[in-house]
Amino acid sequence: MDRQSRGPVAANPTGDVGARHDAGWRRTEERAVRAVFDATSRAWRSGDADAFVAWYGEDATVILPGACLKGRDEIRAGMAGAFAGALKGSTREHAVLTVRFLGTDAAVVVTRSATSFPGEVEVPGERWELATWALSRRPGGWLVEAFHACPEAAGGPDRRD
Repeated sequence: MDRQSRGPVAANPTGDVGARHDAGWRRTEERAVRAVFDATSRAWRSGDADAFVAWYGEDATVILPGACLKGRDEIRAGMAGAFAGALKGSTREHAVLTVRFLGTDAAVVVTRSATSFPGEVEVPGERWELATWALSRRPGGWLVEAFHACPEAAGGPDRRD
């Protein structure tokens, strides 16, 4: 069978060049990756640091302006303190801009994210961030392995791929 008759040629999830891309696999896994952001947002809204870090790898890294948290225990402690203090009653919103799979067990995700505080009708523009997430597929699902956020530039994200 020639290339033309097989349909679009792309790297499939196993990285085999020239193999037909499995769109069903991608849709299923992208839904599973996006579910991580829904779950962490629910845990944030509940102020539940344990539920929040359940979606992070044991050796995950979180880099925020002025902070680098290493490992699930450090992330849990940081979030528990924040949920009891400055982030009490807040919510976290993530708009997934891109999901890029690196084989079958790793994904890079870019989000536009913001924290909303009690009583706010709208998140102020200067509080929006662009974030990069590295996720790995483990038994039981996808986990965050690395997170880095920075303030969004004025005028919104550059969505060129």
